Amino acid sequence: MLSLSRIKVLVFALSLLPAMLLIQRFSNHDLGPNPLEELTHTTGDWALYFLFASLSITPFRRWLGMPDLIRFRRMLGLFSAFYASLHFGVWAYFDKQLDPAELIADLTLRRFIIAGIFALAILVILAATSTNDAIRRLGKNWQRLHRLVYIAAAAAILHYYWLVKADTRLPLAFAALLALLLLARLRSAKIRRS
Repeated sequence: MLSLSRIKVLVFALSLLPAMLLIQRFSNHDLGPNPLEELTHTTGDWALYFLFASLSITPFRRWLGMPDLIRFRRMLGLFSAFYASLHFGVWAYFDKQLDPAELIADLTLRRFIIAGIFALAILVILAATSTNDAIRRLGKNWQRLHRLVYIAAAAAILHYYWLVKADTRLPLAFAALLALLLLARLRSAKIRRS
């Protein structure tokens, strides 16, 4: 059986795989008829997948009786911030060519961009404060701060929902999953208090 440290290395490598495959496809000019859209959507999708994987760790470790799953939550959360940053970078660099006027115009005129930037800002703050040193320095405030991940998830879903306009099935599925995760969290907190 694999040791926990080897499993973490494997999870890390698998988490990098979508980015590596995207880079390979980009290098081979194999991103379909609209490469910018493919880059944007793929990085955004993976940011959401990792965000919800990290949020799911706590209830699943309780339900499955596997407390060691908690050791993967930080890594998955960091990968969510990584893919969200790539998603932002694709938009800012490839779509807007880092033109400040274009970036500001999108930020003021397109509500889905505002929701996405808000989600990204929270994820970056959480990533920056996920070190052991930050956990020690912030004490109990660290947990309060990191509960903002649910706000980030809601903002990311809103970003997705406003973006797709017509076919809202996937963002609504993410919204339902977020509601279930919040209910599981509230139920767990209620059990601990009683």
